[in-house]
Amino acid sequence: MAQRAALITGASGGIGLAIARVLGEEGYGLTLSARRPEKLEQAVQPLRDDGFEVLTVPANMTSEEEVVAIFDAHKERYGRLDALVNNAGMGVGASLEEIQAKFVDMQLGVNLRALILGTREGLPLLKEAGAEHGKALIVNTASLAGKAGPAWLSVYGATKAAVISFSESTEREVAKEGIQCTALAPGFVDTEMAEFIKEQIGEPLIQPSDIGEAVRFLLRTSPSCHVPEIVLTRPGEGYVTAG
Repeated sequence: MAQRAALITGASGGIGLAIARVLGEEGYGLTLSARRPEKLEQAVQPLRDDGFEVLTVPANMTSEEEVVAIFDAHKERYGRLDALVNNAGMGVGASLEEIQAKFVDMQLGVNLRALILGTREGLPLLKEAGAEHGKALIVNTASLAGKAGPAWLSVYGATKAAVISFSESTEREVAKEGIQCTALAPGFVDTEMAEFIKEQIGEPLIQPSDIGEAVRFLLRTSPSCHVPEIVLTRPGEGYVTAG
């Protein structure tokens, strides 16, 4: 059994899977969740082949009961939580006149509500880990869209701005209990979510492995060093392009 354990949502590909690999390399037992069971199992098989300890828990992140079930399964398997990565997310682009309520609700549910509920569920074990070794970690995947306010992605950007704000509030509330919270705000990352923009902005895009390495950096800083936010952009773009 691994000496430390991590839970990652949205882990069937892209950023979540890249972070999972880094955490596995750093010796963490892993609980990985995503919506589609078949895709999740296929994605994690290379991790298992490489000897990493992986528990999979499929879940619909818009369901509070299923979010809670992820943490229950993790606790039963590992009994501890040292790193929580709230990564599940989705985006639906639309002009302001064409915004549909169902897609507003979906983005609020997955990008923000599930992250808030996951933080709530993870805190008891994170507090235990913080008391033990002084540095439990919460990583929330936001986006450059949460800082730049892009056109056509207004709802997505608003949810990600809220993720950044919630991360700041979380840090202020739990820092004295040995828990650090960092928001990751990347521009367009080479994942399925960015397929629609590749022809428009050109390649190469930020790589999922870049996000994984950002998390490795967070794992290796001392308990006395808090990184509130990491912004990742393509060279020369600054905050112009958001994804």
